Amino acid sequence: MAVKILWYLTTPDGPYPWEPEGRWNTDFEHLKQLAVASDRLGYYGSLLGSSPNESLAVAASLIDATKRLRFLVAQHPGELSPAVLAKWALTFDQFSNGRLLFNVVNGNDAGLATLGVHYPHDERYDFSLEYWKAFKSIYAGETDGFDGNYVKLAPRPAGAAGHPLGGWHAPLQKPGIPLWGAGTSGPGVAHSVQLLDVYLSFANTPPKLGEKFRRVAAEAAKIGRELTFGTRLQIIVRETEEEAWAHAEKLLQRTSLQTALNAVQRQLPPGETLQTFHSEDPQIQRNIETLRSGKLPKARDLEIYPNVWVGPSLFGFNILGPAAGTYLVGSAEQVAERIREYESQGTSAFILSGFPLIDEAHRVADLLLPLLELDHGFEVPSLGVARRTTEPA
Repeated sequence: MAVKILWYLTTPDGPYPWEPEGRWNTDFEHLKQLAVASDRLGYYGSLLGSSPNESLAVAASLIDATKRLRFLVAQHPGELSPAVLAKWALTFDQFSNGRLLFNVVNGNDAGLATLGVHYPHDERYDFSLEYWKAFKSIYAGETDGFDGNYVKLAPRPAGAAGHPLGGWHAPLQKPGIPLWGAGTSGPGVAHSVQLLDVYLSFANTPPKLGEKFRRVAAEAAKIGRELTFGTRLQIIVRETEEEAWAHAEKLLQRTSLQTALNAVQRQLPPGETLQTFHSEDPQIQRNIETLRSGKLPKARDLEIYPNVWVGPSLFGFNILGPAAGTYLVGSAEQVAERIREYESQGTSAFILSGFPLIDEAHRVADLLLPLLELDHGFEVPSLGVARRTTEPA
């Protein structure tokens, strides 16, 4: 089965941007270069995560610079009226030939309150379901409005001059904009199986991730729905295993002990400290004891499964277990084998990143992508994929 490979599109960049000295001062031109590279290299799309910039505006600004790249845009329900978001989506699709995807983000109480959304945790999912249902109806061209518990939209008068939703474009994506997203709690899974097209999860080992996806698939089947599944991974791929692990060790040694200690503290259960915490997992416990001695573990000490690494990244240093910062590390053949193992466990979409982003996008395209069966989302004969002819720095 062909897999979708997406690349991360974000402003923070550099050789190791989780440390101040490893972070570049980037700008829009840098983002544009990254989007163009991802497009030309044949990635299915790019994820624009939550950031200080408005991701939908950033994606729209990159339409003209790209030809095939899809933009997976993080969107909180309630940031915009669902009718306004539908107008954004219709315009974006009209100008980009249908290249918009939404990453449904439900956020947290404090963050959503700053956007004017004040529903408690479980009720947020009820609001989100209604919000996206209203969005879908407006995107599809329905004019009868929407009358829900949380969302109320008046009908759109036919032919009303100057109406804010006038000049309607026919939707390009049928049956609508694909919705990607996550949700691990009971209410989060119930929300996901009703709403999403692609269910996402932070990476774990292939068997554990597959077990999670099968549980979610079973819940979806109860209401007659089928989902596809994706995960998020950092990646270090090189021509040889030795080169890959040497680079992982280099990144680890450029990471400060304080960064590691801060990361562990964020992962500890409430009331625990580095000195009091004990893990039943002997590997985790050994790494905790190394940190207590004032040192960082070695790179291979953080390998939790063949080629699966929990080293430092912009998205976390998950010493206590895999999460947002989990890596694939190895030769191109090893990483391809591991991706195929994830695929056998139900994963069909992979959102990857490595730093610096442009250099690693080229490296992954050169070494790894030719070894995989890919879903580009377009006909391969027209691809015209660009390949770098010199080794990235």
